Amino acid sequence: MPPALDVSRPTHLLHAHEGKPEGSFLHRLQAETWHALLQSGLRSRTFTRDELLPMGADNPFVYIILEGVVRQDRYPLGTGTGIPSVTRFRTAGELVGEAALIDPTSRVDTRCLTTTVVIPCAARYFNALTERRLYEARLALLHSLEDRNRTDELVYGMAIRPPLERVSRLLAHLARTAGVPDPRVSRHTVITGPGQKDVAAALQLAVSTTENALRTLRYHGVIEARYRQFVVHDVDGLSRFAGV
Repeated sequence: MPPALDVSRPTHLLHAHEGKPEGSFLHRLQAETWHALLQSGLRSRTFTRDELLPMGADNPFVYIILEGVVRQDRYPLGTGTGIPSVTRFRTAGELVGEAALIDPTSRVDTRCLTTTVVIPCAARYFNALTERRLYEARLALLHSLEDRNRTDELVYGMAIRPPLERVSRLLAHLARTAGVPDPRVSRHTVITGPGQKDVAAALQLAVSTTENALRTLRYHGVIEARYRQFVVHDVDGLSRFAGV
């Protein structure tokens, strides 16, 4: 099993599926299916910021994210200087590492951008559970992956749109899926984890272009940029810049 920093008993997780972002795997699970998954012996584990979730031939696992934000990087054209990657952010409620359900050797670099609580499950075991006893969980996963694909197209795939709109759209998406109320100002939403370089990589924009877009949003009082954190002052204003 992956190295664990924390282990929780299932009773502590009975309501962990509640309140997750709309369309995510956990959002689509019925309570009874979630409880049945927990009764199968699954436990939560905590990874610190900048740790990689173990994946690949030596660790064919899927991970259900309970808390935190991860950055996933794929290299369809190979690795090396100047070769582009495909970068995505995944947040609470999502299942990652799903390719291992088909190919146990599949791997995508998945780095925790915050302290991240996950439920790891061996891909082979998850397949057995959802094929024989918990088919509803497999349906929930398929629905959530389709929702994820549609969202990815809107958030990451609109390369023909202006950089300001694209940066705003990604931040608006993260505000909905990873944002928490600012403890000092309840009307503000805090996105912790991704930094400016992470946003630039996800949108395949130059860092300078991303910084210009963020500067415009700061000028209009929509956001505040901190180290690996964005504070959204005006969610509606951010959505207007995003064109949604």
